[in-house]
Amino acid sequence: MNNRRFPSLRRWLRPGTLLAAMLVLGLLLQACAAPAPAPTGGESAAQPAAGEAAAPASAKSGGTLIYGRYADSLFLDPVLNDANLDIWVLNNLYDTLLQSTLDGQGIEPMLAESYSVSDDGLTFTVTLRPGTMFADGSPITPADVKWSLDRARNPENGIWSFTLESVASIETQGDNQVVLTLSRPDPSLPAALAMFNSAIMPQALFEAMPGETDEEKAKAFADKPVGSGPFVLTEWVRGEYMVIERNPYYWAKDADGVQLPYLDAVRFEIIPEDATRILKLQAGEINGAEFIPLSRVAELDADPNISMELFPSTKVNDILMNNRETLLDGSSNPLSDVRVRQALNHATDKQALIQVVTYGTGVPMGSYMSSTTPLFAQQDMYPYDVEKAKELLADAGYENGFEVTCLAIAGNADDAALLTALQQMWAEVGVTLTIEQVDAATRTDRYRNNDFQMRTAAWTNDINDPSQITTYFAIYDTVESLHTGFQSAELEDLFAQSQQELDQVKRGELYQRIQEIYVDAAPIVFLYETPYPVALRSNVKGFYQIPLGQNLFVGAYFEQ
Repeated sequence: MNNRRFPSLRRWLRPGTLLAAMLVLGLLLQACAAPAPAPTGGESAAQPAAGEAAAPASAKSGGTLIYGRYADSLFLDPVLNDANLDIWVLNNLYDTLLQSTLDGQGIEPMLAESYSVSDDGLTFTVTLRPGTMFADGSPITPADVKWSLDRARNPENGIWSFTLESVASIETQGDNQVVLTLSRPDPSLPAALAMFNSAIMPQALFEAMPGETDEEKAKAFADKPVGSGPFVLTEWVRGEYMVIERNPYYWAKDADGVQLPYLDAVRFEIIPEDATRILKLQAGEINGAEFIPLSRVAELDADPNISMELFPSTKVNDILMNNRETLLDGSSNPLSDVRVRQALNHATDKQALIQVVTYGTGVPMGSYMSSTTPLFAQQDMYPYDVEKAKELLADAGYENGFEVTCLAIAGNADDAALLTALQQMWAEVGVTLTIEQVDAATRTDRYRNNDFQMRTAAWTNDINDPSQITTYFAIYDTVESLHTGFQSAELEDLFAQSQQELDQVKRGELYQRIQEIYVDAAPIVFLYETPYPVALRSNVKGFYQIPLGQNLFVGAYFEQ
């Protein structure tokens, strides 16, 4: 695996007193930074597929990889869960019909050998890979696939059924096919069939579980789940550790015909404190660790015993702005003027923020979606331009500036570093930023009630398609466009067209215009994308964290 290097922290783009002050602030915050759990991310499509990683001559089958996680999983049912703590490990236990490519840009077969779509886009036929089995040795049948997808698309089962809402009915056909009849053409269906909630489960085992309802059976099944993924859960002491062992019935082999996975087992050690995870990794007590603080990346990258990986993610960081003319308290809102929103974007030095907040590991946003999202189109964004910002504010009637308030999580070092820097930047154009620190629960409650003017925010995709992030960011009826209140009739019409457009080129053209409209309206302050920082012992190879966030151990091995 290629080591992904990052810009030197000494490479400042613009010297001066502001950046010097920000650097001091960043170093102070580094000293007192608390662990920051990530919310709800390798390189090119030419890399080996997730289930078919090439095995170098030095590959060593066997061994147990010990991986440090910041928190334990909660509920290992693919349909009813909603936490990344579960989602990002489920793919090691359950397979889906299709899977995301490692770069997050495409979809390829997994349990499905192939699939086809009718000319009218209303019939989706899946041909199953022959000879596949669940981890207990029982065969995967078309009936299991139909039952699993019917369960996943049931609106009463969890929050993810919307991904399969275009499916009107599912039928089996012969001993190796499943036919999905759609209510409309759905270009996002292949991506939906690669999502965790579309995992294929053994119907007979699930229905034999105790309980009257689906949820009761799911809770019993999830304590000792049986899927068809590369590993099977064998031991779980909640809050302490989890062990998954090689599935002896796994279907995949590498390019040389070697059975996957290579490892005998993966042991997840729950180590909440960042510093402790890192110390254990440096001492060789664990082989890998997730969510490395960005402030420690340079240090670990310089350690010859550590492979410091920055996996491309779908995580975007921004400031949500309330676009409504009047705030909940009845006061007028300058942010309702697009010129004001554009001005704040021009007044934001993204490169400086990347150095201070992400320690040089981030990249500026090029749209509202990440650059790893399919159909991303680089937009003409808002370069740092103080004079342009002042001009726009004057045109909007705010030549003397105004005051604005941003919600932040109390004690969050990243929020503090970001907003303190923005206070200084925006002061240059006459805007006074007040930071209102509240606990996480209060911020969430006020956000959902539209009781905010600004708030810090981050997003990661759950599906390998631009429809999800667009629905949330730009479609008012979903959640009032992330509660910003942004609305565009033209954008919503284009989105409706894109949801039925099967021609990828034409769909890309629709998304190009959707992104243009959104960026020009500037409902948010566009900041930066950040990677997934994972540190591994230098002899660990073949591990990937894909842009959607899932951790892939199927091709991991110890180099001799």
